[in-house]
Amino acid sequence: MERHSINDLTLLPSIPTVKAKEKAQSFDFDDGQVHMSSHEQRFRMFSSVEYEGQLYMTPQNFIESVTMSEPRHKRPWRSLTKQELEKILSGTPPVWRGSSKLFRNLRDRGIISYTEYLFLLCILTKPHAGFKIAFNMFDADGNQMVDKREFLVLQEIFRKKNEKKGRKGDAEKSAQLRADESITIDTTLLVHFFGKKGKAELTFDDFYRFMDNLQTEVLEIEFLTYSKGMTTISEEDFAKILLRFTNVENISSYLENVRQCIPDEKGITFDEFRSFFQFLNNLEDFAIAMQMYNFAARSIGQDEFARAVYVATGLKLTRHLVNTIFKIFDVDHDDKLSYKEFIGIMKDRLHRGARSIQNAAACLLTSASRHWHITPTLSALHWLPVRFWVQFKILFLTWCCSLL
Repeated sequence: MERHSINDLTLLPSIPTVKAKEKAQSFDFDDGQVHMSSHEQRFRMFSSVEYEGQLYMTPQNFIESVTMSEPRHKRPWRSLTKQELEKILSGTPPVWRGSSKLFRNLRDRGIISYTEYLFLLCILTKPHAGFKIAFNMFDADGNQMVDKREFLVLQEIFRKKNEKKGRKGDAEKSAQLRADESITIDTTLLVHFFGKKGKAELTFDDFYRFMDNLQTEVLEIEFLTYSKGMTTISEEDFAKILLRFTNVENISSYLENVRQCIPDEKGITFDEFRSFFQFLNNLEDFAIAMQMYNFAARSIGQDEFARAVYVATGLKLTRHLVNTIFKIFDVDHDDKLSYKEFIGIMKDRLHRGARSIQNAAACLLTSASRHWHITPTLSALHWLPVRFWVQFKILFLTWCCSLL
């Protein structure tokens, strides 16, 4: 198969990291930290900057946290001075100059707090139809503009409600993730949204463009990892990307399915790649449609799959993309997909590693085998599965905002 060079998705050259003093801290976790949530664990694992006792990610750290299983380089946290932080933030572009290369342009020249990390994760899994809802949650006074104060109010709700109460031995470790209630430290997002003086206001159009650009940037990075400058990736590489961050243990058998069923490689274009992940962000709506077939003890064929995607999400997937999805997940080779074959695996993928960390922590606490079904273990620990925890958090935040 011939693949042509693609110019508009090229990665920018590496930008030197900001020099800072290094502290003798490592990424190793002791037993006390198993009580932290999966998101807290992942934030600590990938963060590389410390300022005034708080941990921060750089834009590069965030990109790695959602595209890689573990940090590219495990090294001590860098301690920034006030002057170094001011110099870093001075290069942050305003929101109207944002692009789908923002995080790649900034690389290590920026800081992202834990609550902002939660906010960015929410963006990555939100369908475009939900962007307006997200904006309205920040727009407390309903004037179709969000100022810095409104943004910080919702961030404070995120922070307070995410804290774990009564965790023994965790106080010192968790303090590094929490912001001091009396101090607001300017971060890359705050400067990007509200300017260096914090006086600018954020419009919905700018907010929508930021969210769309972030989703696009992460997808471009994942695509480029395998395309290496070409216009397509192979069907096998597409399968590798889909099965990343899932609990599938026999990935090799899925890849073998692709090699045998698609011997003549045609390739997946970036438009097809992006349309699939836009569909994945609407997975809950699609799952309802597919659940109807599950209740009737029926599997779903390719035409029915494409129709269900369009009805539930408004997206039209190409015939080749649908065929590739079936060849990856149709483990019994009946040219049908069951709810178990597809939905369960893709829900893991949607959360980009958070759920797998939660399951691993549950197994560690209970000495359960990782081969056992995880739901009874989570129930015994009174832990919500990630998808229900996210739904609960959104409903709870909405209720809190209604009280403001």
